[in-house]
Amino acid sequence: MQIERSVYREDHEIFRNTVRRFLERECMPHQDQWDRDGMASREVWRKAGREGLLCPMLPSEYGGGDGDFGHSAVIAEELARAGVTGFSLGLHSDIVAPYINRLGTEEQKRRWLPSICRGEKILAVAMTEPGGGSDVKAIRTTAERDGDEYVINGSKTFISNGYLADLMVVVVKTDPAAGSKGVSLLVVETDREGFRRGRKLEKVGLRAQDTAELFFDNVRVPVTNLLGEEGKGFAYLMEELPQERFVIAVAAAAKLERLLSLTLDYVKERKAFGQTVWDFQNTKFKLADVKAQAVGLRTMVDYYLAQHMSRKLTLEESAIAKLHATEILWKCLDDMVQLHGGYGYMLEYPIARAFIDMRVNRIYGGSNEVMRELIARKL
Repeated sequence: MQIERSVYREDHEIFRNTVRRFLERECMPHQDQWDRDGMASREVWRKAGREGLLCPMLPSEYGGGDGDFGHSAVIAEELARAGVTGFSLGLHSDIVAPYINRLGTEEQKRRWLPSICRGEKILAVAMTEPGGGSDVKAIRTTAERDGDEYVINGSKTFISNGYLADLMVVVVKTDPAAGSKGVSLLVVETDREGFRRGRKLEKVGLRAQDTAELFFDNVRVPVTNLLGEEGKGFAYLMEELPQERFVIAVAAAAKLERLLSLTLDYVKERKAFGQTVWDFQNTKFKLADVKAQAVGLRTMVDYYLAQHMSRKLTLEESAIAKLHATEILWKCLDDMVQLHGGYGYMLEYPIARAFIDMRVNRIYGGSNEVMRELIARKL
């Protein structure tokens, strides 16, 4: 789809070529195996670290790329276009690592970030709890101060990178009676006594994305593992959530463009009733609608991308981007599956893989009902 884009600089496009080659060489040939294993390999994380694809926004003194969000957006777009799942670069680099970089002490950053940037330590964020969903204020996992340590008890679920992660930013209640003002963030090394992983969750799609239940039974971490100040965790989460949600929108826009291209190729080759599927007026009209939606979505995402690269994207704007992008993608994807006929239901076709993988976009990062609530508050 030919749309003139001005949001990226030349260095972003050079970086795009590096990312694309890496995905073609190191990820796409292994996707089927990752699907069977239920997770990507540790080897690909280390390779990505050597190629400079991890934490591109972090300062080089800690091993990062000294880049900006544009470099992270390029990775999100290329992962979406390649159809690579399970290799959660965005979660690691754009969602979890920024907590440590922004809130960590100098000692914490030097202790953790270099190995994170090298892909030697994989990150996760443990926020969602059974029965809690997107309600951070309602979390029940506690961290009780005991001298120079916190003692953590509780459980988490739906945790991406839950099996592979070596370090987790865990959302806890250090003061259960204080509501949102009792929430804190602790970094937990997954080899600590009392920490265990439950079953690897079986999902509808994203088969290569390891998603786990986590349990904390009197897990002790030093007070030096506290990120920022005690009791300010809820505010910290609200400051970082816009980027998490916007990454989802960036990937959705790129995915829609790629699927439209694949669908056009398919309908122009597939024969039915003595003509191609493209020759039917219904097909043309359906795909004209998809293109119009894709162009509108691309225009919105690039506008917000420029805003975020200048650190101006608000919580409301990120909710708008996430809501609109994922709803449009899902509606258009359903129409494009239909145009593939029976083949649209076969997993060997990218359109079918996308159908099962993309449904979760309207749920994770905060469900779209939560996005609507956030938007409504500003009306």
